[in-house]
Amino acid sequence: MSDGNNQTTTIELETKPDFAEAMQRVEAWYHQAIIDRPPVRFSRHNAEFELLDNVDRSRWPTLKARWFDEEYQIERFLRRLHSQRYLGETFPIFWPNLGPNVLAACYGCHLEFGEVTSWAEPILHRYAQPVAIDWQSEYLVKLENLTRRALDICAGQFIVGYTDLHPGMDWLAALRGSEQLCLDFYDHPEAIAGLLQIVTADFLQLFDRFDAMLKSKQQPSASWMAIPFFGRMHIPSCDFATLISPAIFNEFVMPVLHTEVTAMTHNIFHLDGKGVARHLDAILGLPNTNAIQWVQGVGADQPILQWVPLIRKIQAAGKSVVVDLTVAELEPFIDAVEPEGILLCMATESEEQERAILERVARW
Repeated sequence: MSDGNNQTTTIELETKPDFAEAMQRVEAWYHQAIIDRPPVRFSRHNAEFELLDNVDRSRWPTLKARWFDEEYQIERFLRRLHSQRYLGETFPIFWPNLGPNVLAACYGCHLEFGEVTSWAEPILHRYAQPVAIDWQSEYLVKLENLTRRALDICAGQFIVGYTDLHPGMDWLAALRGSEQLCLDFYDHPEAIAGLLQIVTADFLQLFDRFDAMLKSKQQPSASWMAIPFFGRMHIPSCDFATLISPAIFNEFVMPVLHTEVTAMTHNIFHLDGKGVARHLDAILGLPNTNAIQWVQGVGADQPILQWVPLIRKIQAAGKSVVVDLTVAELEPFIDAVEPEGILLCMATESEEQERAILERVARW
C-alpha cells in the first residue's frame, strides 16, 4: 500500500486481521472508486458513557485530573479494544484527546473539562496582547506523553493517531469569543489576518511534530474521524464559518485553509452543518481535498434524505463524502445515491446488525 511517499507500508493487527483489505477500500474511496463495496465505519450507541458508568469517579479530585491520568486513559481504551470486533472499516485507534480546543489552550486559554469533552475560555481581550504558543504547555506535554505511551504498546494491537487540532478561525474564535470576533472583521481585520498566519505556521510545525512520532513507529495518519491513511492526513474545518458571509470566508478563511491542505497528502474537510455549507463551492475548490465529511445536524436537519442534492453535488465535483446514517435510513439512502465515493458511518446495537449492514451495502 502506498503511504503517500511512494513507499509500501503494512501493518498486522491481532484485533483487525482484515486491516489490509479495509485500508484498500479506504484508498479506493479517496479516489471515488469501489473494490467490492463502499467503506462502512461502525460505532456503538453511547459507548463513551457506558465505559464511564463503571468508573469510580472518587479516584480523581477534578475532571481535569481524570483527563490527565495517562494510565487510566490507556487502560480505558484497552478495555474497549478487547471488548468489541472491528468490522468493516472500523479501526482500533487510540488518539490522545483533551478536547477540540486544546490548540487554543496551548496559547493560554483555560480548558474547562466535562465528562466527554472540554471547552476553552477566551483570553484575548485586546489585540495588543502578545499571542504565542507555549511549546512547554501542560496540555502539549500531556498529549505527547499519551502518544508515546500508546506507541510503546500498540504494535500488533492498535493504531495510534494524533490529537484533535483546530487551527485557523476556530482557534481564534476560542481565544477571542465568537461574538466579538464577528465584530473584529470590521474593527481589526489586519490583526485577524496576522494572527491567522501565526497559528497556521505553528499548526504545521505541531502537525509535523506528532506526525514524526507516529511515522517513527510506522503508523498511518489518523485522528478523531477514525479514517486512517498512510501519508499526511488532515481534517481541515471552520465551524465558525456558519457566522460569516462568503465574502469574509473567501478573504480570511480560504487562504489559511489553502496553506493547511497543500501541506498534506490527503484531506477530509469537516463540513459542520448547513451554515458552513453556504461556503461549499469555495471548499470544493481546495487542492488536495479528497473528501467532505457532511454533518447534517439534528432536529429539523434530519433525516439525511433532504441533503441528497448536496451529497450528489459533492460527488459531482469529484470528491468523496463521509455520511452519518441511522440504520433506518440505510435502504432509502441506497436508493437515492450512487455508491461511488460514499463512506458510511453508522451507530449500531450489535455485531449481528453490523454484519447484516455490510451484506446489504455489498449489494449496493
